[in-house]
Amino acid sequence: MLNKHQPHTVFHAAAYKHVPLVEKNPIEGIRNNVYGTRILLEESIKHKVDHFILISTDKAVRPTNIMGASKRIAEMLLQALAENSQQNQFVTKMSMVRFGNVLDSSGSVVPLFKEQIQNGGPLTVTHPEVTRFFMTIPEAANLVLQSTEIANNGDLLMLDMGEPQRIYDLAKKLVFLSGYSLKTDLNPDGDIEIQFTGLRPGEKLYEELLIGGNPEATT
Repeated sequence: MLNKHQPHTVFHAAAYKHVPLVEKNPIEGIRNNVYGTRILLEESIKHKVDHFILISTDKAVRPTNIMGASKRIAEMLLQALAENSQQNQFVTKMSMVRFGNVLDSSGSVVPLFKEQIQNGGPLTVTHPEVTRFFMTIPEAANLVLQSTEIANNGDLLMLDMGEPQRIYDLAKKLVFLSGYSLKTDLNPDGDIEIQFTGLRPGEKLYEELLIGGNPEATT
């Protein structure tokens, strides 16, 4: 592929991104998320690609699950190669972007809630206090494209996504926006119920965007 098309930029978005899937299939998760990244990165360097951009996740910050750990290892691999670029005379610039939850993307919570509402409920939320950072698909795409211009070698770029949102609040809003009422102990005749299923293995109550250090704002 690299020989045939000789791309200037490689956007590495391929990954197993669902926490439960990778918890159940750890070897495949590591093979894809870590070794797959290493192979593509090394081949990009070999073929003198101008810019390699890794799409990462906020789950890589202090990971509590295999998926997050695999993405953090991929980040560290890229940073290690970037630090040695000058010594090894690499021409490929390497950088990363770190996503939160992308609204309406495949497998995200919003399409799941919409499907559950269409089926009459209940909506399933793991924990009443679980929170996540959210970004839209256009915001995610713009972040990736802007990184091609503003990222330096080894940089990690993130979008300012504001405050994290409670998934329970999001579920309630989607019920109301769909024209239904919420079924609760105080309103037993409501249309749609929200059920709490418990945090899944490896799942965090809240996510973080930074491990440490001093982030710099871009313009």
